Amino acid sequence: MALSGDHKNRGELRIYDSVDEVKTVLAEYIAELSDAAVQEHGFFSLVISGGSLIDLMGQLLHPPYNKTVDWTKWYIFWADECVVSKNHEDSSFKHAKDVFLSKVPIVPSHAVSINDSVSAEEAADDYEFLIRQLVRTRVVKASQISDCPKFDLVLLELGNDGHVASLFPNHPALNEREEWVTFITDSPIPPPERITFTLPVINSASNVAVVAEGENKADSVLLAVDEIGPDCLSIPARMVQPASGNLVWFLDRLAAAKLEVSDLKN
Repeated sequence: MALSGDHKNRGELRIYDSVDEVKTVLAEYIAELSDAAVQEHGFFSLVISGGSLIDLMGQLLHPPYNKTVDWTKWYIFWADECVVSKNHEDSSFKHAKDVFLSKVPIVPSHAVSINDSVSAEEAADDYEFLIRQLVRTRVVKASQISDCPKFDLVLLELGNDGHVASLFPNHPALNEREEWVTFITDSPIPPPERITFTLPVINSASNVAVVAEGENKADSVLLAVDEIGPDCLSIPARMVQPASGNLVWFLDRLAAAKLEVSDLKN
């Protein structure tokens, strides 16, 4: 690990020399939270967004995690998902199944995917209903300070424009406070129809981790993390502020290149 520490009340920054190092420490971090959650309440509820995060999680397929993680206790959810067939190349579920889920003994029904045969609005409603059922049966913890689930870990990838999940800058979905899952039909990144967790759900998690790697993320990392004026206020990633949980940023040096990191420690 290169540098770590709290940064201007924006969570803990962990900066690493390479993407490979990020992959290694992220696997360790997930495995540790998994062990702790299973010991505490019997299950590990993990929320992931798509893209390269799924590829990074592939490190969990290797020793020691392929043998030490209690995969049967995992429940996996998607922070956002494209409203397409589960066999479509844009499906995060398909990506995760191809790269990860099919290679570990996770109970198939514990990978909680969307209904891909209905509209985006119906898919969002159905997904929220499934989560409410799991909260009711205490598979997923309930927040004590909000009417939201309290997932053990929400794992997000930072977009080039500062978006997380499918919450994009200046989009009305950022203002949703009643629903756990909402839908959009105008995503600036295709495909346009998606479901996404809302900010209250993300901010009710026990742990939130945001991952960014590569020089193309440096500007959005700067806006999301540093105090630099009004331009940062519309950045969705900056709105990730867990009410009673931990926020950790996993960055490689290229993504962190524009930050002032003199206050961080080796």
